[in-house]
Amino acid sequence: MNTTPSDKSLNKKADSSGISFTALYTGAVWHRHGLSDDVLATDQGRWLYHLMTPFEVGSKALIGGNIRTFLLQRHLIIDHLIEQALERGVTQVLEIACGMSPRGIRLRDKRPLLHMVEADLPDMATRKAARLLVGGRLGDNHQVMPVDILAESGEQSLEVVVARAFNNNEPMVVVTEGLTSYFSLPVISDFWKRLARLMQQRPGSVYLSESYLIPNQSLLRGTLTSLGGLLGAVTRSDVSFHFLNDEQAAEHFTACGFPSVAVHNPADFYGRLPIPESRHDPMVRVIEAWS
Repeated sequence: MNTTPSDKSLNKKADSSGISFTALYTGAVWHRHGLSDDVLATDQGRWLYHLMTPFEVGSKALIGGNIRTFLLQRHLIIDHLIEQALERGVTQVLEIACGMSPRGIRLRDKRPLLHMVEADLPDMATRKAARLLVGGRLGDNHQVMPVDILAESGEQSLEVVVARAFNNNEPMVVVTEGLTSYFSLPVISDFWKRLARLMQQRPGSVYLSESYLIPNQSLLRGTLTSLGGLLGAVTRSDVSFHFLNDEQAAEHFTACGFPSVAVHNPADFYGRLPIPESRHDPMVRVIEAWS
């Protein structure tokens, strides 16, 4: 499947005023479950949390899991994998599409010497930086930068942001949580290939993200397709579920230039991490790819 001009133009419409809708909801979920700082709590997020509660309750009863379940599963597993990378000696983390993620605050509280860079589209980056500044969190080792993962050149391109964020050739952890499903597979694959090339210049780097499997059940598949269409309209993006199974996901990331890939099922972490459990096989997977 090739990237077409319509793919590019559709995804170029995605900006922080659209996707921030979901970023604020996600931030509210983390805050409600004790994972976030009060400085990142927003009135809009709280309103969205209450608005979504009936849908979330119904979804959990129907399919044994809901958006909140998957958000918490992926977030805590990614945190666990970041800690493993830091224990191996990595000292710098870049979180792209940071939104109101509390990850930077939590990591820096635990590891004050960690170099943490958060990045997002310009409007959201400005919003996040203002809140971290009020909380006294910004400094030489905790920064916020604007990034546009679709930009192929310029100050907001991935390559320039990485070079500015980490003026060295040391390994890094790169996180994109809640980002990749807003783009068609050809478009986001271009980003993955560029990231893989950057990571090859920094041996020992690791990329962490999530992916949602296309469900086998026709009813659930239809429900998610409808939900994805609605979410895509709200965020002005091309919400997509990219892979049928773990093997297909791993093969695709390998083809994008990541020599080593692991696809983590949240069920493998039940009893090991404090994550909620799905009644059936979770639809979310956490991707761990190394340079």
